[in-house]
Amino acid sequence: MNQQSTKTSDLIKAIIKKGTLKQEVYHKTLDIFNEFKSQSKTLVENNKEIVKKAKFPLLFEFSNHSAFEFQLKFGSDILIFFMHSNIFELPRDHEVMKTPYIKDDKTRSYGGLIHIFNFLADSFRYNRTNDLGYLIGRIFVNRELHYFIEGKREIGLLYNNFSYARLNQKTIKSILHSAILYTLNFDLLTPPFDNMKEVTVQEMQTTLDAMSIRTGKRLGFRFQADQVEE
Repeated sequence: MNQQSTKTSDLIKAIIKKGTLKQEVYHKTLDIFNEFKSQSKTLVENNKEIVKKAKFPLLFEFSNHSAFEFQLKFGSDILIFFMHSNIFELPRDHEVMKTPYIKDDKTRSYGGLIHIFNFLADSFRYNRTNDLGYLIGRIFVNRELHYFIEGKREIGLLYNNFSYARLNQKTIKSILHSAILYTLNFDLLTPPFDNMKEVTVQEMQTTLDAMSIRTGKRLGFRFQADQVEE
């Protein structure tokens, strides 16, 4: 085999190796995402009648939107679970990269991402397209089903032992419950008066439900730099 043929052979091997790794991670992540779907659907089916019997009938619904998205609606909130179709490698300066678990096998640093977003149910009901949603958790899953979560409060604090923590039905149910509890305690705050005192004629001529005055649990909140005391 000549030198050019050797280079080509090595290239094909590299393509197969990296492609196989990413496909394995993708399918493992999709399995986990589907388990989140299943647990969410079961939670709603087992409890929606109880919720309906409250003093004021409350929203409690599961809806599947695609292979990569589903929604869980409860009370005045919606949690949107979204799986990214691509596979990512952790940054070199990430804390997890310093662990023996990764140093022993670098392929463990590749993972899929499942995002959990929180929106107000009324934002969708009344088509308030300027309203804000919030990323409350991001789940990183590798080919061995080890995971960690970057997130708010207990979501990020309870689920961050990547070297040992593995996803299964029990942990998925626990994460789901934590996300719901966090959302229930993440209340809508009155926006600052100075942000609301000026309104354009066009905004006032538009129906109240479609006004372009933003509504969000934390006006101006951004997940990456949350400075709000909660």
